[in-house]
Amino acid sequence: MSFHHIAITTRDMLATHEFYSEAMGFELVRAEKATMPDGVWAKHFFYDTGNGEMMAFWEIHDDSLRQDFPTSISAGLGLPVWSNHLAFGAADEAELKTNRERLLAAGHNVTEIDHHWCKSIYAMDPNGILVEFCTTTRAFSADDRSRALAALHTDDLADEPAPVVKRFEVQSGESVAL
Repeated sequence: MSFHHIAITTRDMLATHEFYSEAMGFELVRAEKATMPDGVWAKHFFYDTGNGEMMAFWEIHDDSLRQDFPTSISAGLGLPVWSNHLAFGAADEAELKTNRERLLAAGHNVTEIDHHWCKSIYAMDPNGILVEFCTTTRAFSADDRSRALAALHTDDLADEPAPVVKRFEVQSGESVAL
């Protein structure tokens, strides 16, 4: 089943728009203004991710909110930044490279990881949320499924190869630590 949209809140909609339209390549397709029952109002921005599924952002107007409220899904929960993240599909490694080059051209550092069954690139959005483009590089086997089920009951996955990590940095930036 596909999803319709994922919605998160931003403090800086202009920076968020720049990141998701220029760096990620998503198209802004709709904006709505909504007034909530408690008198708070918000704008809701929808970006088509390229397949009809959408990424949406709330710009909430509520004087009772702290101006510096945390927008990072993970950091706001006290978790490592990589734990809760948004992963978008790439058709193949060529599309992954195109996405990497677009992110770099827009001024964002990129980390690439070869997980030995998929390859991913990662960048940080203006809200402190890790975003990923990922392409599957091999089909799952019966052994993959068996190991996944066994992992529910054991921590012994020692035979997994370590991922191969590459960092691509813009000239004056910091890379995403994964």
